[in-house]
Amino acid sequence: MWGSLLTLAILAAPQIQAEASQALLMPESQLPAQKTALVFGQRIAYYDLGTGPTLVLVHGYGSQARFDWGNVLLPLSKHYHVLALDQIGWGHSDKPAIDYSIQTFVDFLGEFLRELKVDRFSLAGESMGGWVVADYAIQALAPSNTGTYALPKPEKLILSDAAGLESMRTNGPESVQGTLADAAGVAIVFHDKSRVTPEFVRETWAMKLKANDGMTQRLLRSNPVLDRETVGAKLAGITIPALVVWGADDELVPLADGREYAAKIPHARLVVVPESGHCPALEKPDAFLSAVNGFLQ
Repeated sequence: MWGSLLTLAILAAPQIQAEASQALLMPESQLPAQKTALVFGQRIAYYDLGTGPTLVLVHGYGSQARFDWGNVLLPLSKHYHVLALDQIGWGHSDKPAIDYSIQTFVDFLGEFLRELKVDRFSLAGESMGGWVVADYAIQALAPSNTGTYALPKPEKLILSDAAGLESMRTNGPESVQGTLADAAGVAIVFHDKSRVTPEFVRETWAMKLKANDGMTQRLLRSNPVLDRETVGAKLAGITIPALVVWGADDELVPLADGREYAAKIPHARLVVVPESGHCPALEKPDAFLSAVNGFLQ
């Protein structure tokens, strides 16, 4: 059984509050400009803000740091040094024509941390990003992780609606957005469909077109290596404190997967966010922040 199950029905005065905003997505103008790091010769775009213990945020499939984490970046930065990268192949980072795999993202994350000389940090991932950070933690904490190129070891781990118990090739989004109607499919991410307005659909599709990362989606989903990269059988190797945060109404990765993650990671804590879909940090930022704050502090 998992360590403990907390259902957040009422959040009374959380220590970290999200910025009040009528928009579902944090306006880009309210966030600091992204910085760039050169990793294996490729440019990796990232947000770098705040002071305190370092918290590294890893976004999900077909996404970028602003979409997955934009609503919680500023509140988190009041207490933590936050690094939120656009993973290689996504967002504003470079997009080399390679066979993308979970190991690709693990390798780039480790080198990104080495380039920035980050050696003490907590690590959080959403959706596919949760798969990446779970696999990263498994490898970083393994006894064989030694030597010059050893992965920097995280101190704590946060998984939000993480993929990785099944292969993305058989369980996940199938199409690359090619029309505005395709872009409207973003509604599946949310519990409250009324918040997905025509304006929001247009904005997110414009973000997707600007990112120009459709080929990354196709290259990743078509890579047969994904079938061998699932992490379910290896989760006992995560021996650091772990928090599993899950939207109660996730239509993409069901709550049963969250319970399985929490059951297989020793002493993990599971927090279920009511009336939230696949992205609690986006749809229910106050609930997400309350869970993260309680865990990290």
